[in-house]
Amino acid sequence: MLRKLLIANRGEIAVRVIRTAKALGYRTVAVYSEADAKAMHVELADEAVCIGPAQVSASYLNSDAILEAARKTGADCIHPGYGFLSENAAFANACKDAGLVFVGPPASAIELMGSKRRSKIAMQEAGVPVVPGYEGNNANDDELIAAAKDIGYPLMIKASAGGGGRGMRLVESESELADNIKRARSESKQAFGDDELILEKAVIEPRHVEIQVFADRHGNAVYLGERDCSVQRRHQKVVEEAPSPFVTPELRQAMGEAAVKAALACNYEGAGTVEFLVDKHRNFYFLEMNTRLQVEHPVTELITGQDLVAWQLNVAEGRPLPLSQDDIHLNGHAIEVRLYAEDPAHGFTPQTGSLYAFEPAEGEGLRFDTGVRSGDAITPHYDPMLAKVIAWGQNRDEARRRLIRSLEDTTVFGVTTNRHFLSRIIADETFGAGGATTAFLQQAFKDDPSLQPQNLTIRQLALAACVLDHGISGQSAWSNAPATMTPIKLETGDTTVELLVTRSGSRLSVSMGETRHSLVLESQRDGHLCIIDNGVRQACQYHRQGDSLYLQAFGQSWSVRDVTHQPARTAGGAGSGRIQATMDGAIIDVLVEAGQSVHQGDTLVILEAMKMEHPVKADRDGRVAEILASKGDQVKRSQLLVQITANETAEQENEA
Repeated sequence: MLRKLLIANRGEIAVRVIRTAKALGYRTVAVYSEADAKAMHVELADEAVCIGPAQVSASYLNSDAILEAARKTGADCIHPGYGFLSENAAFANACKDAGLVFVGPPASAIELMGSKRRSKIAMQEAGVPVVPGYEGNNANDDELIAAAKDIGYPLMIKASAGGGGRGMRLVESESELADNIKRARSESKQAFGDDELILEKAVIEPRHVEIQVFADRHGNAVYLGERDCSVQRRHQKVVEEAPSPFVTPELRQAMGEAAVKAALACNYEGAGTVEFLVDKHRNFYFLEMNTRLQVEHPVTELITGQDLVAWQLNVAEGRPLPLSQDDIHLNGHAIEVRLYAEDPAHGFTPQTGSLYAFEPAEGEGLRFDTGVRSGDAITPHYDPMLAKVIAWGQNRDEARRRLIRSLEDTTVFGVTTNRHFLSRIIADETFGAGGATTAFLQQAFKDDPSLQPQNLTIRQLALAACVLDHGISGQSAWSNAPATMTPIKLETGDTTVELLVTRSGSRLSVSMGETRHSLVLESQRDGHLCIIDNGVRQACQYHRQGDSLYLQAFGQSWSVRDVTHQPARTAGGAGSGRIQATMDGAIIDVLVEAGQSVHQGDTLVILEAMKMEHPVKADRDGRVAEILASKGDQVKRSQLLVQITANETAEQENEA
């Protein structure tokens, strides 16, 4: 009998594992970096041990420190969560050598499935369909280029040790191949410490469908339905749902049986996910096997009524699977989205800062898996996911409605998020009809003006002015004082607007030029406002932080800065030629030289942060006057990287 579980992870997955473990009677141990000392998972666990500084290489990837924490606390088993060391065969072996039970598959299965090249060969031998391609051992660039001619275009370059879209490139012609091989090798080396690549024929606009499998050490293996993960951005999953709207019962059975074959072929134990590409004719091909619990496992739990972490712990103790294949039934529909601190209007750049308020919506069929709370800081050290938002319904439309409402009603103040972008995806007609493929986001949102910064409506500005005017004047909303007029100046994005607020008792009229909007303020307390807008009573949440005001109402959220009493700012920033780091990170490539002419939108520097590459681009035409960063440099957010001189200035200097 196992009694004390150490969770070798952080954030929402650590919180999720701790809760099930406690419910089953386990004592729990959290590990944390110095940056996570006050994190939710640390407070929820019975015991917690600091394992190093913020950098993951010195903390959450420090297997020696984690094993020492287990020894110090008397833990007898370790759950790796997902990411970090969860698919590290050496760590699984180290746990075994230390006399600890690793809550996961054998190291041999992790090692086999961790290589796209070797796993693909193993699946071919097991009779599982695979995508045609080239998986030569440690192929050099010339071998890959030669193999590409036989495969034909378009094709995919993939990191053999990779996952999550890193080290992956779509190549549509021979002229693009050499450069993409270079980029894929670099990204793969950076992310996985291994630059081995394979090639595969590209399956155009496929569905990405995965099968949840479970196996025990007694030779039993089952599948628990499928998850459709086709809605992706840069090969990163954005929306996951179960069951798939595209999969028929016959296809589900065929894919499920193939997934079980894959698990049995590598003597698997515990939770695993076999991922497939499915073409428009419903032919399916093995993509990879993830030898851990997936981020999106909650949708499977909601439609099967099973706790997959409980299954993992039972299998780790040597018990047989709790259900046979005939006992597993699917009920209703579940959809999950990943709520990120990122800015869709600016290339989905990850955001850092304080969460001034975070209040997940509550309601029937809703589930939030999160590891953050109001007051927490979103740092550049880790993935910027705030929560997994999951909705269940008797049918797909009910799940969609619940999910949209939960996104709209969740309060997040302090960092920009992808919340509105997610709700638009779920409400989209193509997604609603079940027609989303892996090309969906690129097709539906390419050059979408709604992802660009928008001017706020007079209605939104009026509500912001209402909060600010009440705070400035200090008057009661029910005051009978004569009408007063207050000028207010708000900054929204790069735009400054001047408003005139006229107050008469509880009524406020807000004017912007010739445009006017009136509100009646009913009540205001503790960050909540109640107004009557055009005869409709409306609740609003808000938070003031310095001169910034965050609001949520009308199913939307937005923020403004109160610059009423601030002097006008001088020009700069956009179009200034001062190219700054968009976040903390490492420079992995500098693509320009001093004196080189560049055009607005050209990529100047490649920045690596939060496990992804981020291009830093020119904001104007001109000449590179100075480069202040080099490959390998660690840089801070807003640090100056490149200075661009305007073309006319460059010409004047040349004349001089």
